[in-house]
Amino acid sequence: MSQLVLFAIDICAVALLVFGLYFPRHRRRDLVVAYLGVNVGVLAVASALSASDVGAGLGLGLALFGVLSIIRLRSTELDQHEVAYYFSALALGILGALSTTSVWLSGGLMALIVAVMFVGDHRRLLRHYRHQIMVLDSAVTDQVALVAQLEQLLNARVHTATVQRLDMVNETTVVDVRYSVAGRGTAAGTSRPARAGAVR
Repeated sequence: MSQLVLFAIDICAVALLVFGLYFPRHRRRDLVVAYLGVNVGVLAVASALSASDVGAGLGLGLALFGVLSIIRLRSTELDQHEVAYYFSALALGILGALSTTSVWLSGGLMALIVAVMFVGDHRRLLRHYRHQIMVLDSAVTDQVALVAQLEQLLNARVHTATVQRLDMVNETTVVDVRYSVAGRGTAAGTSRPARAGAVR
């Protein structure tokens, strides 16, 4: 009976994680089925292994390896917060299959995972900090001049600027910029970059 209760708690927790947190915040429909599939798949495999003679540790290790391989060999780009949702869905499935622990302990840990994701992925947490990949229409070799140019374009304080590609022939600079807009006059996304574009 306790196992069925854990199953129900897991389904409620992953539904809240996916439909209450992830999709309303990020609106990426293709990952909804991925998170649900990972959760239910791990829940089913771990539950079946716990009732068989095969070591549950070996089975969970194989499941983790499979999920990590999927994430590593993905064909589409995933942001770090989307990887965090993957691991959260995976952890919820594992906790839902652990019949050796009490319902209260497993349920509390599931609630903790959802609560951490709610806070960690909240739009107000560190909301002034931004990240962009920019393409400048000039080849800038001086780091100080590069930072000054980026701060002028973004109207923000640049914390790090890492040059990813410097093309002296076509006079372009691809730079990874991490900056904050706190205390600045314009909001993020209102920059006037010269042939600059943000991929994230």
